[in-house]
Amino acid sequence: MASSQIRLRILPSVRCLFDKLVQLKVEGLAPHKPVELRSKLVDDSGVTFKASALYKADETGKVDVCRASSLGGSYTGVEPMGLFWAMAPETPHTKIMKKNVLSPTLVEIEALSGETGEVLASETNERGYMTEGMKRIPVQEGRIRGVLFIPPGKGPFPGIVDMYTFGGRLTEPRASLLANKGYVVLALAYLAYQDLPKKPENLDLEYFEEAVTYLRRQPEVKGSGIGILSTSHSVAMALAMSSFFPGITATVCINGCNANTVIPLHYKDIVFPPLSPVVENVRFTDSGILEIRDALPDPTLEENRASLIPLENASCQFLFAVSEDDQNWNSAFFAKQATAMLKSHGKESFELVSYPKAGHLLEVPHMPYCPSGVHAAIGMAVAFGGEPKAHSEAQLDLWERVQEFFKRHLDNKGTY
Repeated sequence: MASSQIRLRILPSVRCLFDKLVQLKVEGLAPHKPVELRSKLVDDSGVTFKASALYKADETGKVDVCRASSLGGSYTGVEPMGLFWAMAPETPHTKIMKKNVLSPTLVEIEALSGETGEVLASETNERGYMTEGMKRIPVQEGRIRGVLFIPPGKGPFPGIVDMYTFGGRLTEPRASLLANKGYVVLALAYLAYQDLPKKPENLDLEYFEEAVTYLRRQPEVKGSGIGILSTSHSVAMALAMSSFFPGITATVCINGCNANTVIPLHYKDIVFPPLSPVVENVRFTDSGILEIRDALPDPTLEENRASLIPLENASCQFLFAVSEDDQNWNSAFFAKQATAMLKSHGKESFELVSYPKAGHLLEVPHMPYCPSGVHAAIGMAVAFGGEPKAHSEAQLDLWERVQEFFKRHLDNKGTY
């Protein structure tokens, strides 16, 4: 039974956007007594994620998570959003699933007595994705499958295509949160979504061209230039789009490869075969998870060059973001190759940012860290790398950089 004198407060409000920081405070505790804080959410697949941290009330009977140190639990030290990013799934190798963003993600927070385990107070943080007045439009236009997010306010706005991982589907949370900043964002699926095949024989770059044309045609979109946001497998798609399509202005590549992988990529009469993995470089960890970091060969070697994306033809600005502890593949190596290729063609049109202890899946801020997952191309659990705290800090930093990059390179007048 929650005590009436003890209050758990979520400031500035119990409702916020997912990428916003909140302040958690507990008041009315006995001075210097231990208190445990617990967080819990159930995602759209029914998987439960949980974290906990042990605190000690100050002399006035308060705990302010923004100032107090956690003494143990899922994390230690002063971590204002630790109860969010440190949440771990009860089902191993699972990342949070958010099927659509019309409803918020509900995070239950409880304060328990550190001595008796009694629940003293509880509150729910509603972490939403869409500003009031934003439009979410499912897209089934010709072959194109995705969801279009149009911000409120007087447009027109710059347009961005947002693509996700090889696992298919699309990333509504990232696309909607980015649209809140004053962009029309098309979350574009290209595999394993609705009627899109899970394992197509090849991928057509024309599909992505149709998507860019569709986005450009929207009356709310400024016609100047289009941005692309890509992660993991979709980075090669983004590089190919930037190399072959006119009017791509700013491209973000997060933990990707500079060559085509897994499925042949076709454009007109050009075929980019996938890089062939070096099977002997794959190994199992002690816990039975695959380590595939070094599975792909050097794309610049003569025998692999047909897979290499000719990004020297691109005229856009690039932001390459890499995690140095990415265990899915050696994204830092691939990004260095990509920037070296641009440089060798006299192009300085790129930024490269590197995160030392982060893992493969860099998501929006405060998204729980995902150390491993079932790889769609392999069908087995693979290590993604990283350390939870460093990974969380990388997500926060990258989100600011992505916004700043698009603001600088996409004509951003008319955003609100």
